[in-house]
Amino acid sequence: RAIVEEHLDICLDAGINHEGINAEVAKGQWEFQVFGKGAHTACDQIWVARYILQRLCEKYGVDVEYHCKPYQGDWNGSGMHCNFSTDYMRDTGGKDYFLKLMDKFEEYKDEHIAAYGPDNHMRLTGLHETQSIDKFSWGVADRGASIRVPHGFVADDAYKGYLEDRRPNSQGDPYQIVSRVSKTVAEAEAAFK
Repeated sequence: RAIVEEHLDICLDAGINHEGINAEVAKGQWEFQVFGKGAHTACDQIWVARYILQRLCEKYGVDVEYHCKPYQGDWNGSGMHCNFSTDYMRDTGGKDYFLKLMDKFEEYKDEHIAAYGPDNHMRLTGLHETQSIDKFSWGVADRGASIRVPHGFVADDAYKGYLEDRRPNSQGDPYQIVSRVSKTVAEAEAAFK
């Protein structure tokens, strides 16, 4: 706890939009959240936050393990969930748009998995709040889906706001993840603009 709390403070002092921490399922497994408005800012801030964590752990004489399933067993792996939205998704949205978007995510399922970090087959098993690596699904507040849809997204049948891709893993390169998500969203949105 001392490390993650100090990491949070250092990140805030560095101007990183560090939004929170929480203990995870496995012993010693912690999560931190970074929100960067804009794809490049988000990716930059994740890399800087990782660097800060590495340097801080040197001070404490411990290592950081980014592997998505560092311990085999009956518990969750480590993800790097990607919350995303566009102006169109937040301001206009709509059920037809959303369903077309989910069709595109399903169509490019394999391309997404390829960009979402190594060894994801060890984490995306269909257990422990994950969908199987070879399947695509979405669901409202469904932590076991590929794409989790927040309640607010579907409120009043608006189908607008942000979405969460739960497949990227803790070893992923945020630039590759955001690039793949952006390509899929742009292709889906082209039909609606």
